[in-house]
Amino acid sequence: MAHGAHDMSRLAARATVALVAAVAAASVAGATALDPPPVLRRPAGKLDRKGAASDEPSPVRATLVDTHSPARLVVDDLEPTQRRFDELLRDPVMGGAHPTDPRLLGLVRALATRHPLAHIDVVSGFRSPRLNEALRKKGHHVASHSQHTLGHALDLRLFPDGATEPIDPRALAAEVRGLGWTGGVGVYLGADDRFVHADVGPTRSWNGQ
Repeated sequence: MAHGAHDMSRLAARATVALVAAVAAASVAGATALDPPPVLRRPAGKLDRKGAASDEPSPVRATLVDTHSPARLVVDDLEPTQRRFDELLRDPVMGGAHPTDPRLLGLVRALATRHPLAHIDVVSGFRSPRLNEALRKKGHHVASHSQHTLGHALDLRLFPDGATEPIDPRALAAEVRGLGWTGGVGVYLGADDRFVHADVGPTRSWNGQ
């Protein structure tokens, strides 16, 4: 009986080990099968002054919208991250993302703070040299060595909360300058494409078509 009990004990131990291994394997498989974190998310809360988690959500400043796709990002104290911002500003035709100058995201945050709950359209972010040249050959007013090809420029429109029309590009350009922007600022007043261009290149201003 003692010998039989010993055998049963060993079998039980082996079964326990096998069960633990199976659970561990299932956990790993489940983790790798999960979809990556969504590009668009809002933090559930923020830290209080003592560094403890708070149930109070980070206030939404604005919504950043890619005009070439359904993608949109919440703009608040923590979002978007630089990586998510770069993804939103990716080349709309070639599909390649490129690191953008952090000052562009800083400009978006500053405008969002001044215009609570605004809707900000991204008309153009990063453009690959190939796309830029194709646009230039088709007669679009793009520079042959555009700041867009370096990830140094952003074209945008801003709709205040509840507005159906964007802020006049001339007024928005003046606001950008008023924020201390020292790079290039271009105003485009086309009937179907009104926006402001901002880049981190040399200080200059112009009116486009």
